[in-house]
Amino acid sequence: MTDDERLRFARAITEALPAPQEIRDDWGLFIVDTVLPNGVWARPGLPVRDRSLITIAALAALHRPNELRIHLGRGLDNGLSRSEISELIMHMAIYGGFPVAVEAMRIAREVFDERDAAGG
Repeated sequence: MTDDERLRFARAITEALPAPQEIRDDWGLFIVDTVLPNGVWARPGLPVRDRSLITIAALAALHRPNELRIHLGRGLDNGLSRSEISELIMHMAIYGGFPVAVEAMRIAREVFDERDAAGG
C-alpha cells in the first residue's frame, strides 16, 4: 500500500470513527497500522469471521454502541448470519448482562433493518 493509499484508507476510517481535525490523519494511520488492514485483523491465527464474532461480543459486553453498529455490519460482510449474531447477543445476556444484550439487540435490529431497506 502506497503512502497515498494508506492516507486515503485512514481518512475513510475516520469518517466512521471521527477525530478532531488536528489529529485526524494521525488517528486514522494509527488504526491502519494497529487494527486494519495491517494490524490485528490481518494476523493469520483466526479467520476474519471469528474475529468478527469476538469483536461483536466484546463490544456488546463493554456497551460500545457506536463501534458495535460498525462491527455488526462488518460481521455480516465477513460471513456471519443474522441468526448467528442474534444468538451471540442472546449468549451475552448471561455473560455480559441483560442491559447490554437488550441494547445490542436493538442495534442489531437497526443494522438489519437498514440492510433490508438498502436491498441487502
